Amino acid sequence: MPETHSLEDVLNTPQKKLAFFQNLVLVAAADGQLSTEEGDFLLQIGNKLGLKPEEVMPIADNLGVLSFIVPAEGLQRTLELQTLVQMMLQDGQLDAREYGLCQEYAMRIGYSKSILDDMVSQLAGGEPNPYPNPPTVS
Repeated sequence: MPETHSLEDVLNTPQKKLAFFQNLVLVAAADGQLSTEEGDFLLQIGNKLGLKPEEVMPIADNLGVLSFIVPAEGLQRTLELQTLVQMMLQDGQLDAREYGLCQEYAMRIGYSKSILDDMVSQLAGGEPNPYPNPPTVS
């Protein structure tokens, strides 16, 4: 039986927690709107990680100049990508900008687009599908 790891186990330093949360905020804000579902998901993750409002406010205040922070550890990278995809799916819309950020993150950690698309399909409740049609930016 494979060993399971929780976010709290993997994100075991304040720096890891804040970097992870920053990446989530970047995906949530990519389409220019923060839906109620996305806000609730951010609050849930922030509370789960024990983050305080004063710790995360600099992220919100500096959104325009922030970029992804890619973790060094493989397990953290995979858990983080799964959570970024969950964030993208929170509002029920597959926004091209949010998808593009998830794809950028996936590529930076060495995952192919097909792995990302399979993860999106599974986390959206579908069957694994190696050939979905991703959204395009118009």
